[in-house]
Amino acid sequence: MTNGHVDVLVVGAGISGIGAGYHLQANCPDRSYAILEGRDDIGGTWDLFRFPGIRSDSDMYTLGYAFRPWTGAKAIADGPAILAYLRETARAYGIDRKIRFGYQVKRASWSSETAQWAVEAERVTSGETLRLTCGFLFMCCGYYDYAEGYTPDFEGVKRYAGRIVHPQKWTEDIEYAGKRVVVIGSGATAITLVPALAQQAAHVTMLQRSPSYVVARPSLDGTAAWLGRYLPARLAHGMTRWKNVLLGTYFFSLCRRNPRRAKAMIARGVRQALGPDFDVGTHFTPRYNPWEQRLCLVPDGDLFKAIRNKRVSIVTDHIDTFTETGLKLRSGIELQADLVVSATGLKLQLLSGVEITVDGASVDPAGRFTYKGMMYSDVPNFASSFGYTNASWTLKSDLTCAYVCRLLNHMQKTGARRCTPRVRRADMAAEAWVDFSSGYFQRSLDKLPKQGSRKPWKLHQNYLRDLLAMRFASVEDDAMEFSR
Repeated sequence: MTNGHVDVLVVGAGISGIGAGYHLQANCPDRSYAILEGRDDIGGTWDLFRFPGIRSDSDMYTLGYAFRPWTGAKAIADGPAILAYLRETARAYGIDRKIRFGYQVKRASWSSETAQWAVEAERVTSGETLRLTCGFLFMCCGYYDYAEGYTPDFEGVKRYAGRIVHPQKWTEDIEYAGKRVVVIGSGATAITLVPALAQQAAHVTMLQRSPSYVVARPSLDGTAAWLGRYLPARLAHGMTRWKNVLLGTYFFSLCRRNPRRAKAMIARGVRQALGPDFDVGTHFTPRYNPWEQRLCLVPDGDLFKAIRNKRVSIVTDHIDTFTETGLKLRSGIELQADLVVSATGLKLQLLSGVEITVDGASVDPAGRFTYKGMMYSDVPNFASSFGYTNASWTLKSDLTCAYVCRLLNHMQKTGARRCTPRVRRADMAAEAWVDFSSGYFQRSLDKLPKQGSRKPWKLHQNYLRDLLAMRFASVEDDAMEFSR
């Protein structure tokens, strides 16, 4: 790609970026677009993470695209299968020909005089600068820092003789077969890693400071299999997708309306899996209510099976210090470890760290309100794609991509060159962007934008409400300013 102009520039070639390419081709066929991807392959998260057992924690009937139904046997798929699905989707629709790999976007500057974004991207291998202009900038790069994950400052790390690795930095040379492994953490990554490592390790200990809610679910969707025997594939997929959307929405609502009942249901499932003698209260009952943080999914109860087979132990305690051979805990217990995996969380990096200016003024996302969870107050012709925290990423990403196309078509029809969300009400209260107590959100609250107390600035985390607001409601409202 040489310096030039496109109507829409997409940043990121993961789930959202590939979805954006499809929607632009299908709904805005007369608009030119390009996708810039900093890595050497598509897939985003699914290309970045290579640790054992990497898989989805959403079913593939909702994590997969509505326009290209998932046809794999498993509803809970592993990372390589998801990456292959994304590659095949990009190739099937010619989206891969629009992607330019190895370009990291560094700066984006909006000019009201030209009604365009000027974007600078750096070639990763050479440092060469690519300059492009575009009429609309669409950020589809997620919110994780791809450079590094989060690891606390543990006491005594330097004297530990074994290897310590963060899952985000997993490499093929890491040996764990026949070794004693300690996995620090209790979130989705730890829950995924532990049973996978236990298949070859001598023993795996999951060391958690506090537990998470863990729910078992079959990796195969029985309803999908039954529908597939009697109905056309696309109809069966659509019905399964909606079944999962509605069940997920119902369970999330139950957790918020009646957390005591939801907590009892989850605990009952764990007791049934591990038996009456297991200390569920200590190791699987968090201090917070269900869905105040993301629930952890174990397909076919693989974690529970590994615990029952004595290949995995759960220890709930605090780390006092690392020793030469392992870890000493606050309770006085010492854990011996040949390998320590710090599944201690992720770092958030909003908008991939791109420097953004509007008419020369720097844009700090933390000082902005989010419009429909996808645009920012007083930032023209700019959108970002973020998935749900309580459901599949793709459900919200798909709505966002379709809405961007609706905006573009409306602007073309009316002759507008600029669309800018404006906060009109002085009495609108600012609220946290995400109502979630997970550590990676709490550590980054000062860097995140705000949501408002009123629509369209309110972030609902509800697919049904968003479907009505983004697919069917008019793009013209009191908050959106269109201008020539």
